[in-house]
Amino acid sequence: MPPTSDIPLSVLDLAPAVSGSTAAQALRNTIDLARKAEQFGYQRYWLAEHHLTPGYTSSAPAVLIAAVAAATRRIRVGSGAVQSGYTSAVLIAEQFGTLAQLHPGRVDLGLGRTSAGKLVGGSGPAGPAPAGSGGPSAPSLPSLPSLPAVTGARAAAPNGLLIPAPTKLPIDTERLRLLLDVVGYRSGAADDYEGLVRDIQAFIAGDYRSADGVGLSAPVVEGSDLQLWIMAATAGGSARTAGELGLPLAASYHIFPSAVLDTIGSYRAAFRPSAALPEPRVMVSADVVVAADDATARRLASGYGPWVASIRSGNARPYPSPDEVAALDWTDDDRALVADRVDTQFVGSPTTVLRGLRTLCEATGADELLVTTITHDHADRVRSYQLLAEAWRRFD
Repeated sequence: MPPTSDIPLSVLDLAPAVSGSTAAQALRNTIDLARKAEQFGYQRYWLAEHHLTPGYTSSAPAVLIAAVAAATRRIRVGSGAVQSGYTSAVLIAEQFGTLAQLHPGRVDLGLGRTSAGKLVGGSGPAGPAPAGSGGPSAPSLPSLPSLPAVTGARAAAPNGLLIPAPTKLPIDTERLRLLLDVVGYRSGAADDYEGLVRDIQAFIAGDYRSADGVGLSAPVVEGSDLQLWIMAATAGGSARTAGELGLPLAASYHIFPSAVLDTIGSYRAAFRPSAALPEPRVMVSADVVVAADDATARRLASGYGPWVASIRSGNARPYPSPDEVAALDWTDDDRALVADRVDTQFVGSPTTVLRGLRTLCEATGADELLVTTITHDHADRVRSYQLLAEAWRRFD
């Protein structure tokens, strides 16, 4: 494994909404954090895509990426990740091709396989939509992963990295169906994920042909230096697609920690070298909160569990302050619902967090880390990223 300082750090920003503030302020905070991340030396700044969830304001990633790119000069910008089931290959390619033409050498297209979990804050993605589910005008409801009804069970990678058991989530299927309908989920989109990725590649290369052989051109995309990534949470189709097409993989430890090793293993097993990528490249996401000492960091991170629980239970709310958390009636069932996420956060002083992230890198063979940090106070979030970057450069 290379020295820690040789492994780049990048940012995944959910543009979180916090209690007592506004969406406008959350978006301004994103622009400010992007500028600071560039100053701190982070390699990429990625924006997530979430819809109809009060805890997030990152619902239009291409728009927000454009604003971030205009406000910065060097840092790469991109999506983590565009959800493929709500749009089409040509729209994705043209949006991000436009960004790449305006900001050459700086734009990443992180592409995800649409999941029901993205709408309910789940821990894992959905599989293909089952035939015949839903009424005549409703979209098919994607099948959810078969997860054991066990929470809190623990395992560990050989080097001690925590691998929690999957958590069975409460799913309001009628609400989920409504959300999918409103957002515009395309039934069956997950079934041809590889085809969508290949179509995007073809638009970039300028050799796209329709199913009946007609060549179509997207001039704003052709010849752009847009860099394509696949973001995956399980060992299913998206991880294999990334490997088979010789694309870099962003593997999710922060959303679905129970599957991260299998996801990366599936990718590496399927990998075929490409002209752009002769060897596998893996970026791994992690939830991180850093402060001057462990106790302060734990207080700053205290809102994370209740926030995730609100999303998973279908009653999403803005991120709470430490004082609001202290006043909550927090039950054992609440804790069990989010144990997989809370227990795999890296929270503490720079030394504490760096040791944990080193373990993550060793277990996963990560070539890069994608860090997401959420605190109630924006200044604390900026400071966390600063402390991590400063310590990372010194740590070996």
